[in-house]
Amino acid sequence: MKLWSKESTNTSQLVEQFTVGRDKEFDVLLARYDVQGSIAHVQMLGEVGLMSKEEAGKAVKGLQEIAQDIERGRFMIEEGIEDVHSQVEFILTQRIGDAGKKIHSGRSRNDQVAVDIKLYLRAETLAIKEEVKQLFDLLITQSEKFKDKLLPGYTHLQIAMPSSVGLWLGAYAESLTDDMELLAAAYQVANKNPLGSGAGYGSSFPLNRKRTTELLQFRTLNWNSVYAQMTRGKTEKIVATALAAIAASVGRLAMDGCLYINQNFGFISFPSELTTGSSIMPHKKNPDVFELIRAKCNRIQSVPNELGLLLANLPSGYHRDLQLTKEILFPAIEELKACLQMTRLMLSNMDVKDNILDDEKYKYLFSVEAVNELVNKGVPFREAYKQVGNQIEKGEFNYDYKKQLHHVHEGSIGNLCNDEIAQEMALVLKKFI
Repeated sequence: MKLWSKESTNTSQLVEQFTVGRDKEFDVLLARYDVQGSIAHVQMLGEVGLMSKEEAGKAVKGLQEIAQDIERGRFMIEEGIEDVHSQVEFILTQRIGDAGKKIHSGRSRNDQVAVDIKLYLRAETLAIKEEVKQLFDLLITQSEKFKDKLLPGYTHLQIAMPSSVGLWLGAYAESLTDDMELLAAAYQVANKNPLGSGAGYGSSFPLNRKRTTELLQFRTLNWNSVYAQMTRGKTEKIVATALAAIAASVGRLAMDGCLYINQNFGFISFPSELTTGSSIMPHKKNPDVFELIRAKCNRIQSVPNELGLLLANLPSGYHRDLQLTKEILFPAIEELKACLQMTRLMLSNMDVKDNILDDEKYKYLFSVEAVNELVNKGVPFREAYKQVGNQIEKGEFNYDYKKQLHHVHEGSIGNLCNDEIAQEMALVLKKFI
């Protein structure tokens, strides 16, 4: 069954298979939102007189029953039915009769799928916000727990200056605050109502778009009916850009995990059940979880580009190209949530080696400390730098880092400012309204 079918229509099966593609698979994810949008639309139709009060009431009750079926896992798109919109209307008409045929008045599949996707993306951005917040909280907790565990810091992957596990983990916590700024912006874009824009040019029916906006709890409308359709694809790309930012932070953290568990670094370790072994090397404890997080996050970072290529050079109005945004973005959302969850699992079970910097190979980490000590004694910086540099060249450098590391400014190993970072996150979270 197709909403656009006519008696003379006879679409080739090959064309039908090609045009539907994987759409049914992803439409199931939109089912609850399709029903939500339909309930709001029907309530509005009853209020403006395009359905009788009795018809609208019956339709709303029937749609609510379908919503319950969806929540219980009893909903599917049947063979021969084109999409989720057709399936919902078909079930409703079977249950309540001709009143079910009236719910499409003043609506096109274009604005129907647009509102479904907006509702879905709004819900998923909130779900990802919660996942990110949980990871953020864990990073702050672990940063405080391990703030006195010193690590070597690197530039160019060369030993550079003293760092700490607290400073390392706190960096990723703050990185997530900036990523959440993008997610909050994406949420605001998704939180606008396209319903009532029809095929992109409005309707001659006296629709009340402000009412459906209120019923669906959108912050506002996409006011212009043409632009409401142009948000298809654009909204997905904006959300994908926010997801890519989060994935970049998480993927980079995963790469650090792969390095730091390596025996040549040996900074951190995990229980055996969180690592994998080798089929021939009995000593192996591989960081497969971090490696897959890294790979998946790299793939997620490609999604905005893939969507950008899909949207490139499209004129205004709806185009079937936009159907493919679902199969590009929807799996990426699920993968990012899984990556966030697995990152939390790993970090909550991480152990840190004691006295890492006692190893002789890290002695040059303290060259800057030695220079600064001379400066504090009145030696000009350039002269102090030269003196320490000459000691290093001659193999005579020796510095006891255990005397004390004087790092007290904001954001240093002696002053992590985790409370301030948490305050920044709290401010960002307020933007999800």
